[in-house]
Amino acid sequence: MRIGFIGAGKVGFTFGRYIAEKRELVREKTDGALCLEVGGYFSASRQSAELAAEFTETCVYDSLEQLCEYSEIIFLTVPDGQIGEVWKSIKDLDIRGRIICHASGAMTSDIFSGITEAGAFGYSIHPMYAISSKYESYKELDNSFFTVEGDDRYVDKVCSVIRALGNSCVRIDGTDKVKYHGAAVFASNLVTGLLAVSQELLTQCGFSAEEAQRAIVPLFLGNAKAAADRGPVDSLTGPVERCDTETVRKHLNALSGDERSAYAAVSRCLVPVAERKHPDRDYSGLIRLLNGIGEFNYEEHDGNTQADEGNGQEDIHDHSV
Repeated sequence: MRIGFIGAGKVGFTFGRYIAEKRELVREKTDGALCLEVGGYFSASRQSAELAAEFTETCVYDSLEQLCEYSEIIFLTVPDGQIGEVWKSIKDLDIRGRIICHASGAMTSDIFSGITEAGAFGYSIHPMYAISSKYESYKELDNSFFTVEGDDRYVDKVCSVIRALGNSCVRIDGTDKVKYHGAAVFASNLVTGLLAVSQELLTQCGFSAEEAQRAIVPLFLGNAKAAADRGPVDSLTGPVERCDTETVRKHLNALSGDERSAYAAVSRCLVPVAERKHPDRDYSGLIRLLNGIGEFNYEEHDGNTQADEGNGQEDIHDHSV
């Protein structure tokens, strides 16, 4: 099966090199029944296509027509906002029998409107991995989980190809794609946001930016490894796990704006995890505290954070220790 890539960015580089490196392994695992070949690249930037072809030891296609002619699988590895336009540029070509894929986490194969009439079959294929480097990310793709969504005709075949590469694969329904992508964002991008907040708070405490980075890394990696190895329930520690309401209250009083909101929101997500770890522990007081944060409207008066007058809620500072 020859694979052609339209788009020569990070995903195109990574997928192409990963598949090329696994070619012989796939042949061996399937006793020669499945042969994968990366044919090459077409890109709006000829230079990008040439670099990708050099990196994967493949070729540069001179046109979309040429790529579609020589490819059994056509992978649209372009930004999400360009997938629809690229599809429009190939849907009227001779793509009968071709498998058309994109790698968007949030979009489904529905973006390939009219694909049945074109005689082709559409799929979204997404790795649960943050591809950040053209030249390095392929090395880390081995343990990545993939999801596949699309036409019933070849979905099992697509999954079998991914498994032959050595990756786990799950088929998901298109109606679940956005929620699935949201789950991936929680485990990756949002964690990065929380890390940035932590570093900023440390700089406010007198750390240099470099010191804040170095200080957080062991804590961050150790906690991530524990959660990955043992799961969120067994690995959870900290004031929410201990039901330490007073410490949580002090933290909230020390924070403001988005930092306070993020702390309260994530802590609310931690409470059910803590309750599963300690089913005999009463977290109702902590829940009331965290829920109350979302109900208060705060204004700054002479440097003090106070509840709006007449809102009927008690100022949280009245409970500080």
